Amino acid sequence: MASRPTEPVTGRVDQAGRLISADPALERLQVEAGSALGRALALPQLAALARAAASLGVPLSRALIAADSSHDLDLFVRAEPDGDEVELIIERWASRPASPPRLTLVEPMSEAERPRAAATLEFTTDGALDLTDISPALAELLGRDREACIGQPLTALFRLVEEEDGAMPLLAALATRGAVREQRALARGGGPDEFLIDADPVSDPAGKFAGFGGTLRKEGEQAPAAANDGPAFEDTLNEALRSPLARIISAADRIVERSDGPLRSDYANYASDIAAAGRHLLSVIRSMGAGALPPAGRVDLAALALESIALVQPLAESRAVELALEAPGAPLLAEGEARAIVQILVNILGNAVRHSPDKGQVAIGFATTDGQCRVTIADQGPGIAPDDQQRIFERYEQAGDAAEGSGLGLAISRRLARSMGGDIELESAPGAGARFTLILPAA
Repeated sequence: MASRPTEPVTGRVDQAGRLISADPALERLQVEAGSALGRALALPQLAALARAAASLGVPLSRALIAADSSHDLDLFVRAEPDGDEVELIIERWASRPASPPRLTLVEPMSEAERPRAAATLEFTTDGALDLTDISPALAELLGRDREACIGQPLTALFRLVEEEDGAMPLLAALATRGAVREQRALARGGGPDEFLIDADPVSDPAGKFAGFGGTLRKEGEQAPAAANDGPAFEDTLNEALRSPLARIISAADRIVERSDGPLRSDYANYASDIAAAGRHLLSVIRSMGAGALPPAGRVDLAALALESIALVQPLAESRAVELALEAPGAPLLAEGEARAIVQILVNILGNAVRHSPDKGQVAIGFATTDGQCRVTIADQGPGIAPDDQQRIFERYEQAGDAAEGSGLGLAISRRLARSMGGDIELESAPGAGARFTLILPAA
């Protein structure tokens, strides 16, 4: 980082919002933000102040927070209209280290976990068959720049092949707003391989036809399993969810890493929260299948509980429910897999919040007994009848007439706990709330 300026830093912005002159420190900041002298002022806080001063026609002064490549900057800026231009005078320029991200315990996906989501040959179109998205793997297969593909007709990438009777299944599906299966296509400018396009119609929020979401496979490759209520459908659903989630996480990580230029650390922290929540959701999706967990290791249950509380806090605040943590005073070391434990705790905490009365409390406590570590989550809800206490751990089952949730959370949570050598216990009675306890082997 450049040394802190000791004198006021000045610059001028024209009526089009361009930074037309600047002292070296401000020009460096403009370049680090991805712009340059003579181009639009790329620091949104300064640009907004300049626009306000120009619109009102009066000088304005404000304390602002900006960022360079590695630090947050506390600035005090005056914006003074001068004809068709605005002069910026930065009177205070103080730097401080960027604050660390808040959610860090849900680790990024390993490279071994990424390819399945990233390798999908997917695309989406609007109602005119113009591309609105294309997966990186499909763009790479076609030798195209992904961003350049957006907005192009699907037929600019593929030549649709007629059936023997002259029909075009994709065009017929467009006319009827229906699904299409096995539309044969050849990549334009590509090799001799023939592809099969499968696509389903998508709707906008109003329920109107908005285009297609589709996948490609080479001639001879097996089509995805048909939708049904069994494991094949769940695997297909998991695959469909993983790809967009992976893209969301990747975009959030780019913001956190400031890949596109400097960014205030509080904004980067919001992106970090998005990435962490996305990774948590990916772990939920992964656990819905029957695959094995990553190897267990030594984990701090108290730290993972804090991570889980942070993920559930927005829901608790929306219902005015207090999450009361009884700190253990020292690390609570257990054997387990961090993401699976966070998933279990988030599920139990979420259930506890949803079943708590307004302004109620959910208590989180810890204990160690006989070589076991225990995390107990107690709510003040209506409790669970004895006849329901085993049933709610079965897939697609819920207590009483509960209308929220899928009935999968507790079944998955108990399976995950037992796969780590632990279990989940429940103590409850109607009208007395519920106490769920996650038990894991002590490390």
